[in-house]
Amino acid sequence: MVTTIPFDQPELTRQFFRRLNQVVEPTVRAGVGNPLPLGGGVVVIETTGRKSGLTRSVPLVATRIGSTLVVSTVRSTSLWLKNIEADDRVGVWLGGTRRDGTASVTRGPLNTVVIRLDH
Repeated sequence: MVTTIPFDQPELTRQFFRRLNQVVEPTVRAGVGNPLPLGGGVVVIETTGRKSGLTRSVPLVATRIGSTLVVSTVRSTSLWLKNIEADDRVGVWLGGTRRDGTASVTRGPLNTVVIRLDH
């Protein structure tokens, strides 16, 4: 007799990324893998939860040109994207320091967010 164990693929994916981010996020906040003033790398973006009002954070791959960062996702349901649409003020961790910025979202097959860091 073969017993099958039901599993919820979306839930497994969520749990995997939640655990991965527990390791990746503190490392990226400390500055490891951050982009130089010109180039690509990983940053931690902080948004304000549109429903909870709590600070939410997510590590993302970004391209940086000076004080401008570009991040993107093909997932139109990404909560961090919806949070930015509700409140364009964001925090970005670069070089171990949190920087404030303003984000703008362009929706499409590739949802793009341009973040301009405050000086």
